[in-house]
Amino acid sequence: MDLKTNTIAGWALGAGMIALGSTIAGTMIFEGHRPEKMGYAIEGVEAEGGAGGAPEVAIASLLPTADVGKGAEVFKKCAACHTVAQGGANGIGPNLYGTLGEAIAQGKAGYAFSDALKGVGGKWTFDAMNAWLTSPRKFANGTKMTFAGLSSPEDRANVIAYLNSQGSNLPLPAAPAAGAAPAEEAGGNVAAAANAVEEDARGETGDIANTGTPASGAPSVDPEAARKGARQ
Repeated sequence: MDLKTNTIAGWALGAGMIALGSTIAGTMIFEGHRPEKMGYAIEGVEAEGGAGGAPEVAIASLLPTADVGKGAEVFKKCAACHTVAQGGANGIGPNLYGTLGEAIAQGKAGYAFSDALKGVGGKWTFDAMNAWLTSPRKFANGTKMTFAGLSSPEDRANVIAYLNSQGSNLPLPAAPAAGAAPAEEAGGNVAAAANAVEEDARGETGDIANTGTPASGAPSVDPEAARKGARQ
């Protein structure tokens, strides 16, 4: 009886060892690896070793082909707060006639700019306006402007070309060489403000809360501002 029991136990142990060995060998042979090239796009999965996002297009390379007419259409999103005609009145936001080339947060018939925007200083160059339109609250943390910004570089270029045609008429900048730094001298803290916007677009910095108080009656089109309002 003991011999029979020992034989059965031996066979069971041997079978278990064979099964374990087969499992280990199969794992080594068929170990899964991520393919070097994905067969199809998977949402939320980035290529290994790749950058966090596509490189930002230099606005100077888009302005020569920007469409003023399309810019006027995009500007309709701004018309609830801004006028752009010569002699137009300030509204929730300042009149924007002749803005490009002017000092940031100055003039405009005494419009009450936020301290955050005043602190940027310098002038509204093409690069500065591009950074502002990308994300006002990142360009000037604490701004009263609640507009979330324009994510499309083409839309921003078209709007800038349109604004330039409304009383500024500055010569368009030459397209920069690959890897060249912006050549415009804006003064003040414009470069730092623009860099903050660019770094956030690349995912290198965290989100900056919009601590500014919207002007009375200002339409909040910033999703974050809308969520905060819903919780209050």
